[in-house]
Amino acid sequence: MECRTGCAACCIAISISSPIPGMPEGKPAGMRCIQLTDDNRCGIFGQASRPAVCSGLQAEEAMCGSNNQEAFHILTQLERQTAPGLR
Repeated sequence: MECRTGCAACCIAISISSPIPGMPEGKPAGMRCIQLTDDNRCGIFGQASRPAVCSGLQAEEAMCGSNNQEAFHILTQLERQTAPGLR
């Protein structure tokens, strides 16, 4: 499955604990990554500074659903189920 251009659910809905350029402490769930452009594209895509957790994430229907809203819902639920203290 290919990422849907402009979705950015994984760049907003989930927390990222590793440093991101401009976000040295990572980012909490629900916060927009500072590297997202106005049209929801990764500003550091393909660059060495992109965190491994981001570059290793692969789109799949179980995570992305059939549309952007479904992706946000699925990823928000997964975050709640797996993040300490959010259950």
